[in-house]
Amino acid sequence: MIELAAQVNRLSCPTAFVARGFCLTWAFELALACDFIVAARSATFGLIEATVGLTPSMGGTQRLTERVGIGRARGLVMTAARLGAEQLWHWGGIDQVVDDDALAAEALRLAGTLAAGPTRAHAATKAVLRGWAHGGVEEADRIAPAVAGALFDTKDLRGALDTFADKGPGHAVFAGR
Repeated sequence: MIELAAQVNRLSCPTAFVARGFCLTWAFELALACDFIVAARSATFGLIEATVGLTPSMGGTQRLTERVGIGRARGLVMTAARLGAEQLWHWGGIDQVVDDDALAAEALRLAGTLAAGPTRAHAATKAVLRGWAHGGVEEADRIAPAVAGALFDTKDLRGALDTFADKGPGHAVFAGR
């Protein structure tokens, strides 16, 4: 099971999980494997496997730790606590909380922003962040020049620079090349 979450986490494109209602066990583990978590105000989160004598098996414990710290993750997993979206957002566990009736529109807005963005640069950002996750700042510093440097040879950068010169920032169109 851990491989599914790991595959989602390794995708080079940005990933987002949209939560409404209960987001427990595997659903929360999958959410934690994504780059962004957007939740309805009414959403409830928890890794509640301890209630049946298990521990999360898809990487949820470690990914929750990355987001909220070891003490909070330990407490949530070992007590099988459930948290509301607002509390988890305050802890840094999710990225955005919106009113329930605005969730679909916000999810589409985020997806559109990410899809229209510089996909090669997003992949580079994710590679540097993976380096940080595996080896700290030193590893991220080691790989960042090559990862970011490769972007200078892309058509997207050349087009964005031309657009920036002509129209200013925020008008580039990216094709992933």
